[in-house]
Amino acid sequence: MRPLTVFLGRLLGLYVLITGLWLLADKQEAVSTIPDILGNRPLMIILAIIALIVGLAIVLGHNIWSGGALTILVTLIGWISFLRGLLFLFLPPAATRQILEVMQFERLFYIYVAIPLILGVYLTYLGFTARPRR
Repeated sequence: MRPLTVFLGRLLGLYVLITGLWLLADKQEAVSTIPDILGNRPLMIILAIIALIVGLAIVLGHNIWSGGALTILVTLIGWISFLRGLLFLFLPPAATRQILEVMQFERLFYIYVAIPLILGVYLTYLGFTARPRR
């Protein structure tokens, strides 16, 4: 497996896992902070640009759609980050808050947290058990 794939799998796995654990550990703060962030246009632009940079870096450096689960997940996360950055850059705050309402974030909070936790554990496991090519 490519060393870049292993590195990105470890990095993304730990990032998603730690973020998911924070959400789980401080539900009330997360439920109140996330809508506030979505309503703050200057902050959303900064976060969108960061997501764009991360997504583009992964897409440009690791746009590989074969080679096992880790390889495909890393590429998929890159594309999702890129598209999320575009979405947040161009959507007005009212639209992003409306998406959050439609998703019923507070009511379905544990489902939305379970997804990144499972993904983070899986990516971390795959990343740390993969053997990078030398």
